[in-house]
Amino acid sequence: MPKLKLTHFRLCPQSRSIRLLLAELGLAFDLDEERPWEYRPELLAMNPAGELPVLTREGGPILCGAYAISEYIAEEVKQQPGDARPPPIFPGNRADRAEVRRLVDWFHGKLNREVTHEIIEERVYRAYRHNGASAPDVAMLRAARANLRYHMSYLAYLADQRHWLAGEEMSFADLAAAAHLSCLDYLGEVPWDDYEPARLWFARVKSRPAFRALLADRISGVAPPRHYTDLDF
Repeated sequence: MPKLKLTHFRLCPQSRSIRLLLAELGLAFDLDEERPWEYRPELLAMNPAGELPVLTREGGPILCGAYAISEYIAEEVKQQPGDARPPPIFPGNRADRAEVRRLVDWFHGKLNREVTHEIIEERVYRAYRHNGASAPDVAMLRAARANLRYHMSYLAYLADQRHWLAGEEMSFADLAAAAHLSCLDYLGEVPWDDYEPARLWFARVKSRPAFRALLADRISGVAPPRHYTDLDF
C-alpha cells in the first residue's frame, strides 16, 4: 500500500480512532497536525466540511472522516494475500459486522455529540480560540459529565457481557470507543472507579502497542493526570 498521510488533531477522537486502526494493521503513515477550530483553507480544500480526520495517499483518493477511512482501509486489507492479511477490523458474519458498525456509530455519533465534543470544545478549543481568555461554560460541562455517566454504564455493560465490545473479537468498535475515552481521560474526566468492567476493558486496549503513540501525546496548556500513561491505572 502506498504511503499514507493522516491529517489530524491529537485530541480529536475520530482522528485517534484512525491512528489506532492504522497502527493495529501495521500500516505506515505520516501525521500532519491541523487545528480544526481555525477552518484553514488548506483543510477546507481537502474536506469542505472542515472536519478531521483526512487520509491521503499517493495516487489515491482523499478520504474524509473516520467512517469512510475505516471502511476503505477494511476493503483494502481484504485484498492482501491471506498469509500477510491482518485480522479484520469488522470481523464475523453480516450480523456481527452490523453490530460493530452500530457501536461505531454510537461512539462516533451519540457519545461524541453528547459528551466528547462538548467537553473538548469547552476545555480545549475554546481556550485556543481565545488564547486562554475565555472560561468554559460550566452548565455545558455539567450536562456533558452527566451524560458521560450514562455512556459509561452502557460501555461497562458491554464490557461485562462480551469479551470485546461488539463480540468475541476486537473490532473497530473497540478502537472508536477507546479513542473517545482516551481523549476524556487525558482531561481527567472519566470516573473509572465507578465502572470497573469499563476500566478493565480500557486497560486491555491501552496496553496494546498501537496505543503507545497516543499515550505520548501532549497539548499545550493541559497536562494529563498521572494515571494517563499507567497501563494498569
